[in-house]
Amino acid sequence: MPPDILERIRLDYQRFPHDQSYDLYAEGVYFKDPLNQFRGVDRYRQMIGFIERWFQAVQLDLHAIEQPAADLIKTRWTLSWTAPVPWQPRMSISGWSELRLNEAGLISAHIDYWNCSRLSVLGQLFGLRGLAETS
Repeated sequence: MPPDILERIRLDYQRFPHDQSYDLYAEGVYFKDPLNQFRGVDRYRQMIGFIERWFQAVQLDLHAIEQPAADLIKTRWTLSWTAPVPWQPRMSISGWSELRLNEAGLISAHIDYWNCSRLSVLGQLFGLRGLAETS
């Protein structure tokens, strides 16, 4: 496992969605969040590229990072952006990620959990901030 993996992940959060460390991911990485589910580092790169192209003023704030087991890294974060619609609402999602490492120390699974519902994220697009928040 790369000894600097936690630091590299920290740096990826700081510059997200630009210049991500895709070499930390296994070729067949499994990704899941409330909107997506797929396998493959190329698909992961495409998803990040979509965010980079279409969303404005993207910011990913890292609140915590820990490695509670040799094969597990957990992060807590808030992702915010300006939506690409004429009224340009500022939107955000807070949540956490669980990154599973394989024997080679590469990320083999990246699962994101949100502290809100998909409906509440959609509501932010129309200025409805308090829809179906969860903890």
